[in-house]
Amino acid sequence: AMSHGHSHGGGGCRCAAEREEPPEQRGLAYGLYLRIDLERLQCLNESREGSGRGVFKPWEERSDRSKFVESDADEELLFNIPFTGNVKLKGIIIMGEDDDSHPSEMRLYKNIPQMSFDDTEREPDQTFSLNRDLTGELEYATKISRFSNVYHLSIHISKNFGADTTKVFYIGLRGEWTELRRHEVTICNYEASANPADHRVHQVTPQTHFIS
Repeated sequence: AMSHGHSHGGGGCRCAAEREEPPEQRGLAYGLYLRIDLERLQCLNESREGSGRGVFKPWEERSDRSKFVESDADEELLFNIPFTGNVKLKGIIIMGEDDDSHPSEMRLYKNIPQMSFDDTEREPDQTFSLNRDLTGELEYATKISRFSNVYHLSIHISKNFGADTTKVFYIGLRGEWTELRRHEVTICNYEASANPADHRVHQVTPQTHFIS
């Protein structure tokens, strides 16, 4: 007969397994970093220029501690994240260090491009108190109704656990992505019509001139 303790323990594990997707699915779920316009991503108050971009990496690489961002003048960081389409944002992971530099509060704003620290005085769309997360396993669920049509996300790290500066190793974004069709169509039409028109003008002008 199976010992009760054993099956009970198994039940506990199974319970956790049901909550957790298998790693490869978890990685896919956190694929929104692929939909970030990294060239235009800004991180304000980063101590090393361009380091803020490095924390938006594949979920499988979240423990790569060579890529991180540390704040500069004080403990605040502000990420301005433009997407290459419309995003329905469902969850966020924030992974930090096992000390007081770990973020303790995160404030989210949607669709305010080029946000500055002055702009963070306005009411955020959602605020989270953060726990220390050293493994990148802890997800904060967004109010999906509020974040269902996001082309730009600002993440304001407003506080940490008491250190002078804040360190972030990984930010994971989970959700769905839709292409910005309209925008692409206009670009294509413009390019398609612009070039032939240019040629036509050059070719036609001399003839017209000659005839008249």
